[in-house]
Amino acid sequence: MLITGESGTGKELVTRAIHQASPRAAGAFVAVNAAAIPRELLESELFGHERGAFTGAIESRIGRFREASGGTLFLDEIGDMPLELQSKLLRVLQSGEVTSVGGKRAEKVDVRIVAATHRDLDAMVRDGRFREDLLYRLRVVPIHIPPLRERPEDVAVLAQHFVERYAEELGTSARWLSEEAQEFLAEHDWPGNVRELENAIKRALVLAAHDVLTPEDFAFLRSPQPGSAAAETGGTLEDLVRGEVEAILRGPEPRDIHPRLLERTERPLIEAVLAHTNGNQLRAAALLGINRNTLRKKITELGIDIRERP
Repeated sequence: MLITGESGTGKELVTRAIHQASPRAAGAFVAVNAAAIPRELLESELFGHERGAFTGAIESRIGRFREASGGTLFLDEIGDMPLELQSKLLRVLQSGEVTSVGGKRAEKVDVRIVAATHRDLDAMVRDGRFREDLLYRLRVVPIHIPPLRERPEDVAVLAQHFVERYAEELGTSARWLSEEAQEFLAEHDWPGNVRELENAIKRALVLAAHDVLTPEDFAFLRSPQPGSAAAETGGTLEDLVRGEVEAILRGPEPRDIHPRLLERTERPLIEAVLAHTNGNQLRAAALLGINRNTLRKKITELGIDIRERP
């Protein structure tokens, strides 16, 4: 099975729903993001390894295929899988057998494979970056999830679901969306799809002063935002970042660009959010989209003053 769609459309949620509605529901659901794991570790992650198979392999590991035996293995961002590993995955799909890294004996596995990607795999096949035979194997049952902008009728339903879910999780009182807020959300483009909508609802719940959410509680969705650096300079945030990078590249010894840029942006970001929440770290972490422990670690690393503001 192959699920396609833009990032943030809910491909993993669809896969979980398929798993829960199938005879394999009692089995394990195992998710692997091929884009998030270094290519030199991905083979071991999927197929497992024997002790001593490579430097650092101090103990054996069964791998995700065997963990998911009897259940479902979700291979997210399959388009980012290296070609050499695609051939090994194809062999597993054809034989139903897995051989761990450093192992000599193949082992039968009973796994439903669901792959997902936001990439155009047909174009990748034409460019020689994805195996055509693997694509045929995966696309036995194709499912395409359209972007949220093409199904505005779903926005209100999803938004209310997230309001109810996160109002309870964040410990706020019960909240509702006004009709005007529902119309406002339905008119937004949602380039980040369902994931962006979910984050927008969480942010509005943290900041809203009333039980009924209005369009003003989602004013941050307007682009560019009044008073923002991007609005004042006439460019987007991406333009500002690109300008900073180009300035570094033109300067002497243009190296370590990523940590240098993070160093210049992370501190003011966290300080601004803490100032907005009057030093409340729990609310600041919710606004930033990170957990409280991560925020505390960043505060310590960056030497940020966390005294409460008047």
